[in-house]
Amino acid sequence: MATQQDIARRIRSVRNTGKITKAMELVAASRLRRAQSRIQALRPYADRMQQLTVEVVAASGRPYAQPLLERREVKSVAVLALTADRGLAGAFNANVVRQSLRVAAEHRRQGHDVHWMTVGRKGGSSLRFRGQEVPDAWTGITDRPKYSDARTIAGRVAELYTEGEVDQVVMVYNAFVSALTQRLETVEILPVPETALSGEEPELIEGAYLEEPDRTEILRHLLPSYIEVTIYRAMLESTASEHGSRMTAMGNASENASALIDSLTLEMNRARQSEITQQILEVVAGADALE
Repeated sequence: MATQQDIARRIRSVRNTGKITKAMELVAASRLRRAQSRIQALRPYADRMQQLTVEVVAASGRPYAQPLLERREVKSVAVLALTADRGLAGAFNANVVRQSLRVAAEHRRQGHDVHWMTVGRKGGSSLRFRGQEVPDAWTGITDRPKYSDARTIAGRVAELYTEGEVDQVVMVYNAFVSALTQRLETVEILPVPETALSGEEPELIEGAYLEEPDRTEILRHLLPSYIEVTIYRAMLESTASEHGSRMTAMGNASENASALIDSLTLEMNRARQSEITQQILEVVAGADALE
C-alpha cells in the first residue's frame, strides 16, 4: 500500500499538471476567438469568389480551354493533408491523417499513384513514420496562416496539375463548426469540381459585367485566385478547429486532474486513518503488556 508521502507526491504532480493544462486551455480559448473571427470574416469573401468564378465560367464561350479546368484520365493523385504543427489537441491530427490514408488507399486500389502534400509538422511526421514519402511539406504556418502561405501552396498545387505530374488534387482538413465540433472534410481542388462551377445562367450572363480584357483572359487570372482562396479558407478552418479541439482536450484533462486529486486525497486520508489506527493499536498492546 502506498504511504502518505507517496500519495502526497502524486497529488502535487497531478496538481502541477492540472495547472499546465488549465493554462493551455485558456491560451487555446484566446487563440480560438481570434481564429474564429478570421474565418467568419473570410467566409463571405470566399463564397463571393466562388460565385464570381461560377458566373465567369458560365459566361465564357470555351471555359474548358483553361488548364485548371481540364479534366483527364486520373493516373496520379495529390493528397493535401492539413494538420497542426503541435499536438495535445485530442484527435484533431489523427483524424486528418487517418482520413488521408484512407483516401490514398482507395486511389491506390484504383491503380493511381499518390503524391503526398502536407501542411503542419504532425501530418508530415505521422505519414513518414508510416513509410510514406512526403515530397511537399509546409511547417510553421498553422498557428496564424497568412494568405501568402496559401498562395505558395496553391502555386505548387497548380504547378503539379498543369505540368501533368498529377491528374487530381484532393484536400483533407477539419472544418470549424464550433469549439466542441469539427467536421472532417475531403474536397477535390483540381480540376475545379463541376459542383463548384454549377450556377444559374440567367441574370449571370446578360449585362452582368463589362469585361476588359475578354472573359477567357479574366478566367485565366481568376482561377488561380479561386484555388488560393479555397486553400486559405481551409487553412483558417483548420486553425480554428485546432484551437477548439485543443481547448476541449485541455479542459477535459483539467477536469480529469481535479477528479484524480479528489481520489488521491481520499486515498491519502484512508492511509492516514490506517496509520493512526495502527499506532493506537500498538499503544494499547504495549499498555496491556505492561500490566
